[in-house]
Amino acid sequence: MNKKKVLIVLALLLLIAVTASCSNTSATNSNAQAEITTKPAPDNSEVTTKVDASGVKTEERVFKNNPRVSRVVVTTTKDGTKTTKVYSAKGEEHDLKTKTEDVLVATGDTVADAAGIVADKAEDVGGEAKDVAGEAKDKTVDVADKTVDTAKTVGNKTADGAKKVGDTTASGAKKVGNATVSGAKKAGSAVKKIIP
Repeated sequence: MNKKKVLIVLALLLLIAVTASCSNTSATNSNAQAEITTKPAPDNSEVTTKVDASGVKTEERVFKNNPRVSRVVVTTTKDGTKTTKVYSAKGEEHDLKTKTEDVLVATGDTVADAAGIVADKAEDVGGEAKDVAGEAKDKTVDVADKTVDTAKTVGNKTADGAKKVGDTTASGAKKVGNATVSGAKKAGSAVKKIIP
């Protein structure tokens, strides 16, 4: 009987241990679920905050339409150590070593500048193309003005030349006309002498 009592006691202890283990597991599972909150943030973004069972706090700010920054992740450990990662619009990861402003409320461009994310070169090319187009337009206007001035000069010279040619032609025509009249008179006189 002694052995029976010992076995019963051991069985009860084992049952108690299993029951306690199961209750601890369910308590751990309920604590393992992270607390999650989401709220709107400035510059068309939102911040989602998660705190896991071990006390690690992760704050993720997602920018909805910033051309330079897509998201920022700030992780704070239980002992207060913070790490900040900034992700460019192309998905490149940048560690943010120094914080000049709170990345969870600063503008996207401020965060991008702090992380060293440069603006897309296509924007710069667009600005340069506008400048070149403006210069070409100005040069085109200058050429057009010079063309108009040259056309006026050529037109005036052509008109002056035409007047001179016209005057010379008129003068020549008068001389030819006078010579013809004179020749006709002489011919008329000669005909009268021949025909009595």
